[in-house]
Parts: sequence; structure tokens; C-alpha cells
Amino acid sequence: MRMKSDAKTDIGKRRKKNQDAFFVDDDLGFYVVADGMGGHAAGEVAAREAVQAIHDMVVRNRAVVDEFSSNPITERTSRGICRLLESAVQAATYLVFGMAEQSPSYQGMGTTVSAMIIAGSYAVTAQVGDTRIYRVRDGETMQLTEDHTLINWQIREGIISPEEAKYSPHKNVITRAVGNKDYVQVDTQIVSVSPGDSFLICSDGLHGYVKRSEISGILALGAAKACETLIQEANNRGGKDNITAVVIEIFE
Repeated sequence: MRMKSDAKTDIGKRRKKNQDAFFVDDDLGFYVVADGMGGHAAGEVAAREAVQAIHDMVVRNRAVVDEFSSNPITERTSRGICRLLESAVQAATYLVFGMAEQSPSYQGMGTTVSAMIIAGSYAVTAQVGDTRIYRVRDGETMQLTEDHTLINWQIREGIISPEEAKYSPHKNVITRAVGNKDYVQVDTQIVSVSPGDSFLICSDGLHGYVKRSEISGILALGAAKACETLIQEANNRGGKDNITAVVIEIFE
């Protein structure tokens, strides 16, 4: 598989700082988006440091990715690559938490993370928070990640309905984040990848405004144009938060 990606981030219309961060590495097949939280520059620092820490660990353990992609998939190699991404996010968690412990200006900072490695015919994802990863295949868009939010938990438990969730005062309550504690539970999974697939990794400042049914048509424009269009649409529809989009196209 060959990957071609583009990425863009925008401060939006309401925020004074952009606390989103991203990293793309087509050679490695690695992609991540983080949405920081915390006062002053703390959210920006948390997102930036987390993204860099995750990428650094994946690079140092490139052999794990190569083994997974160059051999038939097995339980051992699957477990190994999932553990690599999970460990990378945990390392970022410990780093951000430690920075907050040492500096009063960083206390309370944290970040969401959606990370993905494309290796061979598979994509491996790691998820903390409410940034999202979508896969578009044959015009159909699937959300691969689950939001770690209070509202999502309430819907899953049957406490509120999806319709009631639209008007809930708890829309922005995150139940998992990187850095507010020294440990976080990371969701990982492995999904198939085929030529012609495309992926979108984005912050909630984007998916809060763009419907899932609109994503496939926008990604069909190509990675660069899709990123521009997604950010423009989010701003046109309110732009209340920072907006980040990473689009990856898959070729043979």
C-alpha cells in the first residue's frame, strides 16, 4: 500500500489560541491528531508534547511495524503492534502528567489523542478522548473510534436518547484524556485497508459541524482539497473550536 496525506489546522472563529496538534508521516504510515485542554498555553503544550512523544516511540520501534506489515497477520504480531501504540500513548500520558506536576502553569492540562498506523493491508488505531478516525470505502463512511465522553456513555447506558443528547449541557465533558492522570485506558483495534480507501482523523471542532454523510463526498476531492473544504465548512457553520483535519488516501 502507498499513502498520500495532507493535513491542516485552523484556530476557528472563537478561540484565542490553537490547542490542536497533528503529525503525519507517510513513510512510516503514522498519523495522529490531538486536541489539548487546559488554561493559558497548557492545552497547546499537552497536545504538542503528546503527538511528538507518540511518534518518537513508534519510530524507535519501527521493527514492530515492519514485522507486522511484512508477514501474514498473527495473534502475536497483532498483539505486538497494538501494544506498541498503547505504550506510546501511555508514554505521552506519563510525560504530560509529569510536566503538569512540575509546573503550576501546566496543572490540569491534558489532551485527546487519535493515532493510526497503516501497515500492510491493515490500519491500527489508538484512541483516547473525542477526536475521531473515519474510514471511507466505496462511498460509505464508518466511524472507527468511540468518543470517550459523558454523553456517549449516557447514550450507551440508555440514560438519555441520542435526541436528548443534542441538548445536553454536558456535551464537552471528556471521560478519558492523556495527561490529567499518570495512566489512561487506551482503546486499540485493527481494521482492514484496501486500495481506494481514505481516512479522516479530526478534532471535535470539525466533526461537531460536518455530518458523517458528508465526509465521503468531501474526501473524494483529494487529500489537500478535502482538508481545505472541511475546515472551511466548520468555520462557515460556527467555528467555535479549533479545527484540525488529516486526510489519508490509499493506493496500490
